[in-house]
Amino acid sequence: MAVLTTAPAVTTTGPTVLLACREQQLDSVLALRRVAAHLGDLPRSTDNGHALPDQTLPGAALVCDEEATTARLARLGVPVLHLRSAPGAALAPLPVDRMLTRAQWPGWLEHPAGERPTGLLAPARLSRRRERRGTLLLLSFWGVPPPEAEAFATGPLPALVREAVRRTGSCAVVGDTGLDPVREATAGLPGVTVDAAADADADELHARAELLLASPTWAAVALAQARRAPLAFLPALGTAQRDLAERVTRLVPVPRAADPTDPALWQPPSPEEQWGAVGPGLDDLRGAQGVARTVRQLLLAPP
Repeated sequence: MAVLTTAPAVTTTGPTVLLACREQQLDSVLALRRVAAHLGDLPRSTDNGHALPDQTLPGAALVCDEEATTARLARLGVPVLHLRSAPGAALAPLPVDRMLTRAQWPGWLEHPAGERPTGLLAPARLSRRRERRGTLLLLSFWGVPPPEAEAFATGPLPALVREAVRRTGSCAVVGDTGLDPVREATAGLPGVTVDAAADADADELHARAELLLASPTWAAVALAQARRAPLAFLPALGTAQRDLAERVTRLVPVPRAADPTDPALWQPPSPEEQWGAVGPGLDDLRGAQGVARTVRQLLLAPP
């Protein structure tokens, strides 16, 4: 969790944008990274809100999911754009003054009442490598009950990883929290890497990968839709993942990666079959640009 240290008698100097996210959540890390790619040369602080420069405040802030950080900054008078990166429980009460709220949500799904959807936050570079190899496995255990996460990490996951290596040559696992059981379960498997989302460039790994297996997350759906690339969902873990998987698969035929021996998992639908129902979605995929534009407005003309 991002924590801001106390700073007495602070004064605003800028223009600097503070960027903060929930480093233990895949959606949050990738949402912040994708928006930041559109902030150009704006001076920014990327310490995730752990500290503020002595006696200074940023001119504006983008905070993904960290309600405590948003509340603290708003109380200090910093204009904040608070972005909900993933579906889930309602926001905790937050200050209203000098704060805007947005939620990552695709235009092709009805959004919950009260949300201000951004569309999906796509990577800045939409191209994929001409020669692609290997599997990217995006894994999220955020908000998943620990026994459920550990059962998956030590049960179905190693078999999926082994089959991914056998069929595609390698498997890069990028996860958010609870990675120790994953590392232990896959230790010694050739062609396998395990990295935290905060330390890996998942979007670039996807550009080089042949196949994407992913926990049901907006980060993964945005990657696949934006690049018209095949996507298969890992078994949904926890309430939020089950809800997202149910919503998405009403419109998009996403295979379930439950049985690694199922040939359909390794021969996914074509882009037209998988993403035809939602169309090209160009406007819907400009969510990151829109959020970045709002952050610039907060910085230059705060409310």
